[in-house]
Amino acid sequence: MKVVKFGGSSLADGETFAQAIKIITADPERRVIVTSAPGKRTPDDIKVTDLLIEYAHRVINKQPYDDVLTQIISRYQAIAKYFNLPTEKLADLIQRLHDLPAGKYPNNHYLMAAFKAHGERSNAMLMAAVLNHLGYEARFVTPTEAGIRVTGTPNNANVIPETYSLLDHFTAKQSELLVFPGFYGITLAGHIATFSRGGSDITGAILARGLHADLYENFTDVDAIYSANPNVIDDPEPIAKMTYREMRELSYAGFSVFHDEALIPAIQGNVPINVKNTQHPEKPGTLIVPDKNFQPRDIVTGIVSGKHFAALYLHKYLLNKQIGFTLRILQILAKHGISYEHMPSGIDDITIILDRDQINDQLIDEVSNEIQETVNPDHLEWIDNYAITMVVGEGMRNRVGVINDILEPLAKNHIAVPMINQGASRISIMIGTFDKDADNAVRAIYHRFFAN
Repeated sequence: MKVVKFGGSSLADGETFAQAIKIITADPERRVIVTSAPGKRTPDDIKVTDLLIEYAHRVINKQPYDDVLTQIISRYQAIAKYFNLPTEKLADLIQRLHDLPAGKYPNNHYLMAAFKAHGERSNAMLMAAVLNHLGYEARFVTPTEAGIRVTGTPNNANVIPETYSLLDHFTAKQSELLVFPGFYGITLAGHIATFSRGGSDITGAILARGLHADLYENFTDVDAIYSANPNVIDDPEPIAKMTYREMRELSYAGFSVFHDEALIPAIQGNVPINVKNTQHPEKPGTLIVPDKNFQPRDIVTGIVSGKHFAALYLHKYLLNKQIGFTLRILQILAKHGISYEHMPSGIDDITIILDRDQINDQLIDEVSNEIQETVNPDHLEWIDNYAITMVVGEGMRNRVGVINDILEPLAKNHIAVPMINQGASRISIMIGTFDKDADNAVRAIYHRFFAN
């Protein structure tokens, strides 16, 4: 059995809907379908999720919302019209969208989550209705019915282990197609909570693990996952097969084709993932597999750079002799709700790499002042223009001289490297650069390993 998830661009209008249905019905093993909310039809279009966020803001601020609600409903009506779906088949979907402002929510965060989730919920309802209209036996299944239970904040939920026990007891007829909305689950108190943005990937992985799928197919708008960003490298090499670990490392720094959190359920369930293009389903795409018995084809699988980082650099003589020095810094970060990304250190130096999107200028000053008062470093510096380039590949593990192969082209291109770190897994090397050099760093390293 296969779980099949379609991204927003794959379900944006009637034409893409029809293509998705063609894919679903072409393989009898595709029994579980996960839908995203309708995405953009044209570059200047608006995603339905963004319209729902605007709808929620209008309700919270007690502003008129009829115009945005009309836009949302019209997206589903246009898809239904493409398939000549009877008007009454949309009645429940439309009524639910109208009723959202009257719902009972613990606070505005839960209200926002419920509104956002209805992009996927409505599209799953519509997909099931269209499939039935076309003569296929399909059933819309809610997260409540399936048992997708979550904890955490309402707009950044986490699945809980009970979910997999409940999915183990979920039953369905062998002949029916099951259509699930992606992106959200149900809290223990019965409220809707969404995963982080792009979380339909997570739902697909949860179902693939919980329903013991043989394969999780993730259909999107690209032919494969590429070895580098096509906006940085012209015509980069597609990756035919990679490991979960490689995908995790690359997703961290910026590979956005597949949600990095979605890998966890797949890893736990040992379910291979196939990322494919909805418009070219005949192409093999990229297969993401366990690392056991994996034989890498190349030394490096992928290179990616993220420019959303910053760093706090501290220098203090005899730092290594001071017990609890690092702990006190981490306590300050925790007090302000800041997580750190990496913390390379030396005998007298420590660099704390942070996600710049988590912090603002006021918070930077507060944290810096507290660190200065608490640990009294000899030198404290905030580096705002930081970028991290990840070079990842299972083939690097037993390769002698790979660090030299990476640093040599950077030196030739006069790219400064203020930080370098290799993980214990030995399949990734992290290069710290300044953000102005990030794209050039990717190009230099890419051409060293892939030019031929």
